[in-house]
Amino acid sequence: MVVEEELKRLTAGRWLAPLLAHVAAEGGSRFAVMLARLGLSRSALAASLAQLQEAGWLRRNPGHGHPLRPEYVLTPAGEPIAAFAMKVMAQRERLGIEPARMPRWSLPIVARLGAESARFSALRASLPPVTPRALSLTLKQMLSTDLVDRAIEDEFPPIAIYGLTARGRALAAAMR
Repeated sequence: MVVEEELKRLTAGRWLAPLLAHVAAEGGSRFAVMLARLGLSRSALAASLAQLQEAGWLRRNPGHGHPLRPEYVLTPAGEPIAAFAMKVMAQRERLGIEPARMPRWSLPIVARLGAESARFSALRASLPPVTPRALSLTLKQMLSTDLVDRAIEDEFPPIAIYGLTARGRALAAAMR
């Protein structure tokens, strides 16, 4: 498992984990190939590649290809992160969840709920800088993909408790 700081950095964008997994599986990749295989916009790909380079996990490979279309390869620091991303993305594929159906905060929520259920406020407190709206939208998306379950405790006022479903626990297991 990656450390919490690396997980936060990896989940800072929706496409970072799929990109790292793709580059690791291919042993490097070109911009056009990543664009076609992952189906994201040019600007999203460029921003994601910049984030991965800034993290020190990916670099341009000046020895390959045309100078205007350099190949991207993993750095030694990026190899363990990419192995983690490949494992998580393989489990995501086994579960039949497309990358677009996993918002930015999905993996941190799965990691946080791996051990126990939690209230919305506890989730929000453990995942700074998530906004209430982003957390709410992500939880709704995760409920629709059957990764998270919501139970209502019969109190006044009612309390919503979020926990992982069997599919969510399978994804959490891949993150260990």
